Amino acid sequence: MNTDTKHHERIAKMTFASVYPHYQAKVEKKGRTIEELHEVIEWLTGFDNRKLQELIKDKVTFESFFQEAKLNSNAHLITGMICGYRIEEIDNVLTKKVRYLDKLVDELAKGRKMEKILRV
Repeated sequence: MNTDTKHHERIAKMTFASVYPHYQAKVEKKGRTIEELHEVIEWLTGFDNRKLQELIKDKVTFESFFQEAKLNSNAHLITGMICGYRIEEIDNVLTKKVRYLDKLVDELAKGRKMEKILRV
């Protein structure tokens, strides 16, 4: 992934709370539920609904969000293109984790079966 340091810094400083409503809108627009969104987020990060709401309320940055997360051991199985980048080619660890989440939300919105999204 050919991006500059400013790109990675921008992602690190972005708050999860600022992006979460976009995730919600995207999945609901495609007929998926908030519960499914939370299931996907919990699978990737280990955050249950209570913790997720706390992180949103505290307006944590993506950097803090993923520092607290216990990334799923199968997260490396998330591959493909998202936002014009091939996930497996992203060299910045935090940016890769954020793109993992973006990809899971995208798959959910596209109607993919939950067991496929969760790499079961």
